Amino acid sequence: MTEELQNNQNMNMPQSGKISKTLRAALQVSGGAIPFAGGVLSTIASAWSESEQSRANRFVEQWIRMLEDEIREKEQTIIEIIARLDLQDDKIAKRVESTEYQSLVRKTFREWSGAESIEKRLYIRNILANAASTNISSDDVIRLFIDWINKYSVLHFQIVGAIYNSKGISRGAIWAKIGKEKVRENSADADLYKLIFRELSTGGIIRQHRYTDNQGNFIKLTPRKSNRDDSILKSAFDEQDLYELTELGQQFIHYAMTDLPPRIGFNPGFNDGDAN
Repeated sequence: MTEELQNNQNMNMPQSGKISKTLRAALQVSGGAIPFAGGVLSTIASAWSESEQSRANRFVEQWIRMLEDEIREKEQTIIEIIARLDLQDDKIAKRVESTEYQSLVRKTFREWSGAESIEKRLYIRNILANAASTNISSDDVIRLFIDWINKYSVLHFQIVGAIYNSKGISRGAIWAKIGKEKVRENSADADLYKLIFRELSTGGIIRQHRYTDNQGNFIKLTPRKSNRDDSILKSAFDEQDLYELTELGQQFIHYAMTDLPPRIGFNPGFNDGDAN
């Protein structure tokens, strides 16, 4: 088992050029060290029965397999990022090799809990690829985006994506847009939906739709008469109040949900035998 892990870590890298240098550095930053128990297990092994030792061995084997899968996933993500960058561009190459960018990579992979979902892995890949090639957002904002990936669920991001490019969309329209079936107002799904909107609102990602003047100042709205029955509380799937993304939400879409196309002809230097 450990031999397989060592083989994965020693896969052949390109031996020269900017891509080689950058890829090896990125993998070193993301991989980290695997904390084997070593002497600790030896010290307490004498207190275990044969059955307990067998269970411990199975646990360690499962743990190592989990770590191997996580390392492979991180390696795949790093390779996909590098495949999307023009490292012949001195500006991009300098950015990737900078301490600021390496700090973003460390933060991402240190806090990454593994394969929670394919979607989240792709969001991470897109954020780091766009952080290397564009400077729309500051590194402080990008760190916030990375925190959001860990903090929020895929359903949160589906809702954010549904709001994008709309000049105001209702909760009812969003529910239909993401392909959800109708549910009762007193259901757990309805409660979850309202909770997600509260979290996205307090998190600064979405807000209720506002009009602005020519200088970008928000215009105070005149309260309008509601057509709702006063005896019934506001629906989780309300069709009157409209939502939009904040500027932070707009930039998150650009970084996390915009996929740079892979560069044609990129060769990371892995052979078929190395990947098995």
